[in-house]
Amino acid sequence: MTVRTTRRVFLSAATMMAAALAATACGSPQDTATGGGDSAAPVKVGLVYSQSGALASYGKQYIEGFKAGLDYATKGTGKVGDRTIELTEADDAGDPAKAVSAAKDLIGKGTKIIAGSTASGVALQVAPIAAQNKVLFISGPAATDAVTGANKYTFRSGRQSYQDVVTARSFIEPAGKKVVVFAQDGAFGDANEAAVKTVIGGAGATVSSVRAPASATEFTPFASQIKAAKPDLLFVAWAGTTAPAMWQTLDQQGVLSSTTVVTGLDIRASWPTFGAAGAKISFLSHYFDGASDTEASKALKAKVNTLDLFHPDGFAAAQMVVRAVEEGGDDVDKMVTALEGWSFDGVKGKMTIRAADHALLQPMYQAKLTGSGTDFTATAQKSLTGDESAPPAVAMKG
Repeated sequence: MTVRTTRRVFLSAATMMAAALAATACGSPQDTATGGGDSAAPVKVGLVYSQSGALASYGKQYIEGFKAGLDYATKGTGKVGDRTIELTEADDAGDPAKAVSAAKDLIGKGTKIIAGSTASGVALQVAPIAAQNKVLFISGPAATDAVTGANKYTFRSGRQSYQDVVTARSFIEPAGKKVVVFAQDGAFGDANEAAVKTVIGGAGATVSSVRAPASATEFTPFASQIKAAKPDLLFVAWAGTTAPAMWQTLDQQGVLSSTTVVTGLDIRASWPTFGAAGAKISFLSHYFDGASDTEASKALKAKVNTLDLFHPDGFAAAQMVVRAVEEGGDDVDKMVTALEGWSFDGVKGKMTIRAADHALLQPMYQAKLTGSGTDFTATAQKSLTGDESAPPAVAMKG
């Protein structure tokens, strides 16, 4: 889940990786080893993600990124040593039951690596299946914090919600400041408000909220409440088709010019939602085209002309698959050991898998939009390092 103006919810730092980092160090994902297994048999990798359903656009970006990442990590061969990486794709349509069924079917056919999970609900159901069957599971764009530390066999190739909120916190020095959360009533708003209170309030800010019914279409009264609160930062978490009217009202009522307004930057197709307000908003961002200038981002862009939010998640997943097979062959426990503490150069820059709980430490971005409507262009205002955006370590559950 993320703090975007569309669909997904985000729920709610010591880096505990010294021994593993010493063993694995920071290496290039292109260093394809020859020890991929005891034979030339293909390595079966199952990709279970949203090809259809509400998050199909996210899934499309994920699979494009994965295939580009596999090409990059194997230097165009599609192989680890003499072993071909054999991909089987399954559509979960964002339905956990379908994902579990697909994962079980793939595992029954000898697949020892499952990747994907566009939706958080899917990831949380597939993770226990991985542990029960002792197969490697690399979750994808699913951002729920609960994937981190789920079990020893579960990893993630994308960011988690806590990293979004830490990025929002970076827009102000929280101590002594007033922060207002503007969100709709319901679970979406509850989760966002709770996360902001934990992360930004925990850093010394006073956090309050202005909540609107999900059915609201007139936003002037809420804009008045916000202005009366005189916040140092307004954190907006909004979902649904009323977003354009909401942003227009905040702009017309002078809210956007009276304080720093922060929200999440979703996929490129959603940017016109902001209308004329877009250039006045500060965005926390997982990724957008141009956010980084790494070798991996250049390789990805050569395959996918216009990069978007979840392309890096697929790319990193492929890098992790190649690393697991290089070092572990067909031994899943060795794959796990190879990934724990591993640092690699991804699309966003330096990525590190924290050994303690498998959190993926990675850069995050402050961004601004310029232009308007379909002509918006995003630029990075500031990058947070993996350590700066790191979530707190959690105990491994299984």
